[in-house]
Amino acid sequence: MPSPLLRRLAGERAGTPDKDAVEQAKKDLEEGKSPSTAAGEFVRREVEHIRQGKHGARSPQQAVAIGLSEARSAGIPLKPPRSRRVKERARRSAERAYEVGQKKRKPRSPSRRRSEAVENALEREPFQSGVHPTGLDQSGLRNTRYRARSAG
Repeated sequence: MPSPLLRRLAGERAGTPDKDAVEQAKKDLEEGKSPSTAAGEFVRREVEHIRQGKHGARSPQQAVAIGLSEARSAGIPLKPPRSRRVKERARRSAERAYEVGQKKRKPRSPSRRRSEAVENALEREPFQSGVHPTGLDQSGLRNTRYRARSAG
């Protein structure tokens, strides 16, 4: 797993969405698909990054949140969640990412120190955080088992 410095030297920038993902999402939108469907490509890429070991995540939900944030910043018109559905801090962050993507706000120039700190923190996270082919379905599986036990 290359360090953030090696990735920077190789030309990879942290936090920039893949051109392929942006093109695929734009194509989905042109086909009339919903913004959440178009954002699914970013989520899929994020899950792939975790599987490849580029960084870890605490939970599958964190991988989804990172993917949705990238989609908003890339210009996918995915509205931020309504208040009371998520924590206020997360909603504000989603709002800022949405405004950046819709060109209503200039993106903040990234602080090099903060970027490295975030990357290092993600690298310390577990790589087997339930983000594997069946991991994203685990909560559904648990709920099904629970319902089966309580029904019978």
